[in-house]
Parts: sequence; C-alpha cells; structure tokens
Amino acid sequence: MTTKRNFLDLDAFEAQELRRIIECAQALKENPKCCDTPLFGKTLAMIFEKPSTRTRISFDLAMSQLGGKVVSLSTKELQLGRGETLGDTARVLSRYVNAILLRTDSHESLDEFASASSVPVVNGLTDKSHPCQLLADVMTFEEHLGSIEGKVVAWLGDGNNVAATWIQAATQFNFEIRIACPQTLQPNPEVLLWAEKRGAKVSVTEDPLSALEGANCVVTDTWVSLSDDQDKSVDILKPFQVNSSKMSLANSDAIFMHCLPAKRGQEVTEDVLDGPASVVFDEAENRMHVQKAILLWCLAPEKLG
Repeated sequence: MTTKRNFLDLDAFEAQELRRIIECAQALKENPKCCDTPLFGKTLAMIFEKPSTRTRISFDLAMSQLGGKVVSLSTKELQLGRGETLGDTARVLSRYVNAILLRTDSHESLDEFASASSVPVVNGLTDKSHPCQLLADVMTFEEHLGSIEGKVVAWLGDGNNVAATWIQAATQFNFEIRIACPQTLQPNPEVLLWAEKRGAKVSVTEDPLSALEGANCVVTDTWVSLSDDQDKSVDILKPFQVNSSKMSLANSDAIFMHCLPAKRGQEVTEDVLDGPASVVFDEAENRMHVQKAILLWCLAPEKLG
C-alpha cells in the first residue's frame, strides 16, 4: 500500500526533501513541458474557510497544467456548515478525489482532517503556518540572490503564522532570521523552541533597526490578517513599517518580500512595494510553480526529479 504523503508543515520534512521540491519547481518554471501531464485522471479538492487569491488560483492552474482536475469549495457549500464533522467530510472526499487542499483558521482542524483523510492533504494556510508560501519565497530569494544558505532575512511586524513559517524555513535551509516585532506579538514559542533545539540562527527583537543591519532580504506581512480581530490596534506596529528609510539600513542589494495581499501605506509604503527592491510579484508567480512541485511530491513523486 502506498504511503499517504501529506504536505502540512515544513518542520515535518527532511531539508533535502524540501530542496528537491524547490528544484523541481525551478525546472518546471524553466520548462513547463518537462514532465508533460503526469496527473491526468486525478482530481484535487480545495476547501476554503476564508478568502484566497494566490493559493486558490495557483493550485487550480498547477493541477490543470499537470493534467488533473480541480473541485473548489467553500465550507458554506459543504455539510460542514450544517454540523458534519471534519473527519466525516475527509472520509467522504477521500472516496471521490486524489488529494485535498484545506485553508482553515485552525491548525488543529487541519491535523484532524489529515488524520481522517486517506488521500494526501495540503496545508493551504492555517493560523499556525503557510508552508506553500515559504517554498515560493525561498525559490524567489535564490532567483535574485543565489543560495539562501548563510544569508540574513529580517522580518518586521506581527510575529504571525507566516513569520513562524519563516523560522521553520531558516532552520531547514540554514539561513539567519531576525524577527523584529512588539513584545506582545512575538512568534509562537513552540516554533522558537523547535528552532533553538536544532541550532537555528533565530533572534527576536523589539528593535527593527538592529534587525535590518546587513540583511539580504526584508519581509513583512499584513498587520491584521483574516483570522484576526479586525479591531486589533495597529498602533504598536507602526514602528515596524517597512519604508525606504528602513530599507536603506539593509544591504544595498537587499530585496523586499511580502506574501500579499498588502495594505499599502500600513505595513509597507508604496515606494518600497513598487520599488526596485521589491520581488513580491515574482513571489506570487512562483507560487504556481511550487504548487506544481508539491502536487507531484504528493501524487507522483517519481516525477519529482
């Protein structure tokens, strides 16, 4: 019996396996026809508890370009909205499709769903992590600046789910991550402890200026995410806004990243988001190439290369 291959979190992988996925994504970007249509006859179900642009469209196109089909659903369209359990929904869908992507507010819900599913489950974003995004980010970094190993990434803003996944990536790909955030918005202590036990170069500071010195890449994210209380005060985050003054403290060839959507003028100024250092739309494009590689890893690993 074939072992089910879930893609749930970067910390569940060996580093070389994540590297294989990125290398496959790079090969697919350079030559989209290099693996033809290996997922012909297979179907991906996508379930979204909250809105999605890049994840939804990139996975849809990735699956179709690999020869497969997609069924995209919101929880309101499923019996989940009327009380059916996650486990029962997972068991039913497993009889219909070959893989399932889930975007949910709760990482515990993702784990419950994956445990009940008999087909691969992909994390399309939870309140804990966003692993698909980070593989695209590493790929984008390396397109512009070469190997990410030994480099320095500065994160400014809320120590949220994406920040936590950057910490996982720093551990797996051996680069330094400096998280600059308010004391009350620090990353999940569990991911910090996980990284510390593995000797990762991770630091957390309340001083954004010190985090930026010598950085090869500056990253931020929206201050109020879809799962946050929309009344959350952003005043404590204002000193962490990425602007041209802060970018000037990083290396002269430093790049700027943001997983999008961005709130222009809040966590980042327009002159940075649209400026020469910004690679945010390269990141967005690379989501599709990475999603292809993730789908191959889940459903046709012999095609991964």
